Amino acid sequence: MESHQPVYKIPVSALVLIHTTDLQVLIMERADKPGLWQSVTGSLEQLPNGELEQPMAAAIREVREETGLDATEYKLMDWQLSHVYEIYPHWRFRYAPGVTENTEHVFGLELPAPVAVQLAPREHVAYEWVDWREAAKRVFSWTNVEALRKLGERHHLIL
Repeated sequence: MESHQPVYKIPVSALVLIHTTDLQVLIMERADKPGLWQSVTGSLEQLPNGELEQPMAAAIREVREETGLDATEYKLMDWQLSHVYEIYPHWRFRYAPGVTENTEHVFGLELPAPVAVQLAPREHVAYEWVDWREAAKRVFSWTNVEALRKLGERHHLIL
């Protein structure tokens, strides 16, 4: 009889700010927590060869999974920025026992203009393109707010 070990999430993730040249930002409402909005985000995965997926590869995969967009067709940049944050208690069951922190790597994906996206219905129920300042008011995660602030700074604007 096979024993099935739980598959835990890896506490390393990618956050991708999808934005237009004029700083309209894609935000999506979570399916599991209505009213909570966020950018694309997701954990790195263990590859079949046993190695850990690289953050850039995770960013590309998560953009495709959550929006249907091919990030390689646009300007995807690794901002060389990461945050360590405490995992919300209501999501800790997804991680191995004792894991309480996640390291999140930040990426920007620049599109020429807003586009329609195909949401993953198990993850998100709605999306909007909003000004980056509005996005910073609406996203629930402090790391997402910080990434939006950095987006403004990259364009010499202040939140």
